[in-house]
Amino acid sequence: MSSEKLTHLIKNKIENSGGKISFAEFMALALYAPDLGYYNTQTPKFGKEGDFITAPEISPLFAQCVAEPFIQVLKKIPEGSILELGAGSGIFAKNILLALAAAKQLPEQYYILEISPALREQQKKLLSTCDETIFSRVVWINQHPENFSGVIFANELFDALSVHCFAIENGIKERCVAWENNQFVFISTEPTIELTKKITPLNLPEGYRSEINFTSEEKIQTIARSLKQGVFLIMDYGYGRNEYYHPDRSCGTLMCFYQHHRHDNPFVHVGLQDITAHVDFTSIAENATACGMSLLGYTTQAAFLMDCGLLEKPFSSLSEIERIHQTQGIKKLILPSEMGEIVKVMAVSKNFSDPLIGFRTHDRKRDL
Repeated sequence: MSSEKLTHLIKNKIENSGGKISFAEFMALALYAPDLGYYNTQTPKFGKEGDFITAPEISPLFAQCVAEPFIQVLKKIPEGSILELGAGSGIFAKNILLALAAAKQLPEQYYILEISPALREQQKKLLSTCDETIFSRVVWINQHPENFSGVIFANELFDALSVHCFAIENGIKERCVAWENNQFVFISTEPTIELTKKITPLNLPEGYRSEINFTSEEKIQTIARSLKQGVFLIMDYGYGRNEYYHPDRSCGTLMCFYQHHRHDNPFVHVGLQDITAHVDFTSIAENATACGMSLLGYTTQAAFLMDCGLLEKPFSSLSEIERIHQTQGIKKLILPSEMGEIVKVMAVSKNFSDPLIGFRTHDRKRDL
C-alpha cells in the first residue's frame, strides 16, 4: 500500500513538472518522502531481516577499530564530541561508545543527526539499553551544530544521497524519469549547464552511462561550515574519479537492494528497496579542500581496519562458536571479495594535522 501511495505521489510530481523529473528528485522521493520513502517507513532495513548488512552489523570489532582514531582525536581535543551522520540501526553508536568508555575516553556529547523518524526511534530503543553514564551523552539533533570540535563520522551515508544520471548519446544527455505505459522509465533530455561542465572533461565514450552526485557537494560544504576543529571520517563504497569513470565501467554504479537481492532497476518496489550509487572520492576530496579542510588520508576498509588493530583484538575470552563468528566477521570486513577493497575510508580535517591512525601503512591518496 505504501509503495502504491509513493508511486502515485511521484507520478503526480512528474505530471506537475512537465512530464519529467530528474533522477535525483526521483531517488530523493523514493528514499526520503515523509512516511512513504524507504528510510521513513518502519520496515526493517539492516541485518538478516532487512535488505542489506552494513559493517557495524557484521561485528563489534568494526566499531572497536574505528574507536582508535576517535580516541586519538579526543585526546588532542579534550572537550571534543562525536557527531554521527545517519546512525542506521544505532549499533555502531552503541559499540563505539562502549569501546570509548572502556578506554576512559567518552566524548562530551555523542550527537546523532538522523532525518528518519523511524530510524531515530530504533536508535533510541537500542541505545537506552546502555548504562546511563553512556546514554546520557547521546543527543539527537536536526541540523549540524555550529563551531563543532571533535569527530564527525559517516558510514554508508554518501552512497544514499541522490544522484543525477547521464548518458553519452551524440553528446551529453541527462537521464530523467517519466511515466509511460503505466510505469516509470528513463528518458534522455538536454543536460543542465552544471552537468555539462562536470561531465565534459571526462571524455567518456559513446554509449557510456553513469551518475554524478551534486548533493554530496552541498553536504561537504555544510560539514565544513560546522567543523571548527577535528576530523571528518567517511567510510563508503566508492572509487577515485579515474576508476569511477573508467571506460570499462560503462553502466555506472547505480544499485538497488531488496531483501538481500541486488539488482539495477530503481523503478520497482518503489519505497520498499534501497537505492544507492558509489561515491566519487576525488570529488569529496576536492570539495573538502575547496572549503578549507585538509586531506589526511584515503585507503581501503581492509587497510584501515588492520592499521587500527583488527587482527590484534583478543580471542581468548571467546567461546569456540564466538571465535568462528568473529573470524567470519573479520573475513567479511577485509577480504577483497567482500567489503575489504570496494569500501574506502577518507579522513579530512580542520585545525588538526596529526597523522591519523588507520592510514599509516597503506595510504592511497595517489588513487584520487
